[in-house]
Amino acid sequence: MPLYEYRCRSCDERFEVLQRVGEGPDSVRCPGCGGRDVTKQLSTFAAGVSASTGSASFAATGGCGGGGGGCGSGFT
Repeated sequence: MPLYEYRCRSCDERFEVLQRVGEGPDSVRCPGCGGRDVTKQLSTFAAGVSASTGSASFAATGGCGGGGGGCGSGFT
């Protein structure tokens, strides 16, 4: 099951939920306030660098995909 990221519109808390593909936010409750008014967020993902590509390849792309923000930057 994939991990989805949600944000509560009531208290602005961000949290993650394991749920089936295609399952909507109807069954999701905010762990902070218990509210059901939540929105699914766009999540970023990280890709590892294999040992065969070496650190030169990693440095040339600016780290984790070259998009800035850094590796494992979490919520944006």
